[in-house]
Amino acid sequence: MRSLAIAAVNLRRFARQRANLFFVLVLPLLIVAMLGLVFGATDVDLGVVQRSGGPLAEQLSDDLGATEDLAVVRYEDESALERAVQRGRVEAGLVVPDDYTAVLEAGGTATVRWIARPGTASIQLRQAVEAAVARQGTVLRAARFVAAEQGGDVESRLAAAATVAAAVPGVDVEVRPADETVAAGDLGQFDLGAATQLVLFVFLTSLFGAPTLIEVRRLGLSRRMLSTPTRHLQVLLGESLGRLAIALVQAAIIVVGSALLFGVAWGSPPAAAAIVACFALVGASFAMLLGSALSSDQQAGALALVLGLGLAALGGSMVPLEVFPDRVRTIAHVTPHAWANDAFAEVLRHGGGLVDVLAPLAVLLAYAAVVFSLAAWFFRRAVTG
Repeated sequence: MRSLAIAAVNLRRFARQRANLFFVLVLPLLIVAMLGLVFGATDVDLGVVQRSGGPLAEQLSDDLGATEDLAVVRYEDESALERAVQRGRVEAGLVVPDDYTAVLEAGGTATVRWIARPGTASIQLRQAVEAAVARQGTVLRAARFVAAEQGGDVESRLAAAATVAAAVPGVDVEVRPADETVAAGDLGQFDLGAATQLVLFVFLTSLFGAPTLIEVRRLGLSRRMLSTPTRHLQVLLGESLGRLAIALVQAAIIVVGSALLFGVAWGSPPAAAAIVACFALVGASFAMLLGSALSSDQQAGALALVLGLGLAALGGSMVPLEVFPDRVRTIAHVTPHAWANDAFAEVLRHGGGLVDVLAPLAVLLAYAAVVFSLAAWFFRRAVTG
């Protein structure tokens, strides 16, 4: 009970600092939103000018609109489309001529105009447009063949050709990433940003609890507690539970806030909860180590910032681990952040469960055990030495 009382005092002291309300409540969710808006997987916009090109032109536009991860934005004229592409409102544009259907049904070749800025997105969009045109061309060639063999015009044969084409079974293509760190196609826009920022802020917020422990030691409060029937182990556990509670509160705010505000799906609840709990133990252990080994709250604050941001950057919370060279990625796994990010990647990208993340959880628990053992030794020395 004494340990829980000490932990509750630490949590109340942390909540009384108004600056913490911004850094714990607002800043993490703000960064999650910014990362999702800038780097999240969203529909790519394709501008289309298609006024009176006839049914085949309308069919082409509808086919493009039905393409996964592609949104068609209509424009009235070509100049408006060019301005939209230049200003980045759409990634690329397609201009369908007014005589599109008439030319194709007469057996001619209709030319569409492609407007794009250099970039990967425009190349992918062009591939999608070429695929849609190829599908329509297949049906059109079939209609022309039937009209030539059995008589009639191409227009009257198009509906029958389209019906037959729809009934022909297609080829199912299953795409599997060669590297397991590649994100799955159904990953939400904000999911990865929320997971990496949870790892960053849980650790950083925990470390910023270290100066409070130094202040408690400096004021002699720990020694006074030991002069009561409170044992050294109870004081150590109480201070540790206080920092663990701060880490868990930070994690809960990010998990609940991102789920409610941005629709983030955290995957398997037992697996996600286990990752959060294990990494919170790591953060609390590091906070206890800084608070026990250092004698100045200024030193602790500066080192907390350097460690919090430095380990997060190396561990994949600022730049995804998959973009690192192989050697750097191996070095990154010296940090607990890399193991936590690997665990979240398995849960969020590949639908993994608790069993699938046992290895990184074991590493995180080992980190927590080693660091907490060092913290306990320094704490006893600082309080009783």
